[in-house]
Amino acid sequence: MTFLGFARKSAMRKPLRSSLLIISVAITFLIYGLTASFVTGSQGTAGASEDILGVMNAGGRGQPLPLAYLPRIAELRGVGEISPVTRLRGSAGDARNVVAVSAGDPHRLMAVSGRELGLTPALVGALEGGRDRVLVGRALAKAQGWTVGDRITVTAFRTKKTDGSRDWRFEIAGIFDGAHPSTDTYFVLAQYDYINAARAKDTDTAVTFALRPEPGISPQELAARIDSLFMNSAAPTRTLSEKQFLSAFLSQYTDVKRVVILVVGVSFVTLLMIVINTLVFALRERRFEIGMLKTLGFRRSRILYLILTEALFIFLIGGAVGLGFAKLASLATPPALGLVLDTETALRAAALALLLGLVAGALPALSAMRMPILSTFRTR
Repeated sequence: MTFLGFARKSAMRKPLRSSLLIISVAITFLIYGLTASFVTGSQGTAGASEDILGVMNAGGRGQPLPLAYLPRIAELRGVGEISPVTRLRGSAGDARNVVAVSAGDPHRLMAVSGRELGLTPALVGALEGGRDRVLVGRALAKAQGWTVGDRITVTAFRTKKTDGSRDWRFEIAGIFDGAHPSTDTYFVLAQYDYINAARAKDTDTAVTFALRPEPGISPQELAARIDSLFMNSAAPTRTLSEKQFLSAFLSQYTDVKRVVILVVGVSFVTLLMIVINTLVFALRERRFEIGMLKTLGFRRSRILYLILTEALFIFLIGGAVGLGFAKLASLATPPALGLVLDTETALRAAALALLLGLVAGALPALSAMRMPILSTFRTR
């Protein structure tokens, strides 16, 4: 029998106890996988761009910017493409069925973020049949059961039309998929001219100006130049990348990463206490067995490696099972929930499983290595 085979059989000598330990490890790594996936997806570490910049009012997201800012920004050196963007939130049918609508210039948005959203000339061309035509993200269309050609009504929460109504009617001209599995496609892409002409207030304003720098231009330096241009104006600006914007948006509510670290840290500490206590208890049952192995010629270092390997076996199997379920959950949930289990998260989890296995097995392994042979035979 090989050393690894012997370690595996030793680890599973009490199948029920070992299975319960593996389940405990799996649950802990499932929690880690889900929370880490949420941070990765929702904070833009996957799918969000560092190159696309958003120019917004420094006073907050609720304060618009005048449309007159657009040509001034476009004239700056390093600005490639730029589009005004305004947004409205409302409900489709049921008041709890919230739908987000982003409106911009279709051809300008195609140049700014078409690659990330998966826009094509055919999709943008389909909007030319009417100003009320829109593109719907695949995730939203699937959730609502919408198809191309459907007419939908979004009842805005705040944005009123000039006739006093809050019902915005659109025709679906196409569906976009996004270039990355984590790309948010849970929204409607409308035309700025339609929203701007029909709304009762904030005409000729934009919530943000989306822009893409020219090749070779640093987005951070360009953002600083834009903000300095409007520093002393009535509406100063704050320019952020898409990734920075998502992180700043979530930080308005809570420090998500800190909460995740706290939850995962408590889970791992509790797991370590359970596993170490169980392994120490199991070692007491095996004192005679350890003594026999030493009598047969097993070196102390060999005993140390054996116990550590048993602990690693439990953590690696449990960690793989937990991460497997976390991956299935990230694939089964809609992209709007922001669960993205990427390769970097999986590698960190593997390193954690290895580290925790070594820490959990260290105390019982050192105890078994130092155990005198005569004292082990007194147990019989």
